[in-house]
Amino acid sequence: MTVQNSTAVRNAMADAWETAIGTSAKVQFRTGAAPANCAAASTGTLLVEFSLGSDWSPAASGGVKQLGSVPIAGTATGTGTAGHYRIFDSAGTTCHEQGSITATGGGGDVTIDNTSIASGQGVNITGWTKTMPGA
Repeated sequence: MTVQNSTAVRNAMADAWETAIGTSAKVQFRTGAAPANCAAASTGTLLVEFSLGSDWSPAASGGVKQLGSVPIAGTATGTGTAGHYRIFDSAGTTCHEQGSITATGGGGDVTIDNTSIASGQGVNITGWTKTMPGA
């Protein structure tokens, strides 16, 4: 039998995700493939870093968590094609999550307005949704 969770449990899981990462998290977009896991050193060229607000994701609903106030804008400091993201604590030292980036509508874990990034260019996060398992 497939495990199923109530909406209340799924919401609690989603909200715990944000709590574990912490307030004012940092999100980095980098070139190339993600490292083997979050404990591994960052790889690729850093293209842009976003500093999220203290409450960067509203309370979960229906077992789903989203970034608040998208689009979230940043300015690129590097040049290349966005290949993966990493979420760090507020100090930028502990990676808590990594995943794929695609252009809006591309189905990545995070979607942005344009994956081809040049230094000085504006970069916008257009979507980021976390759906908890067990529906």
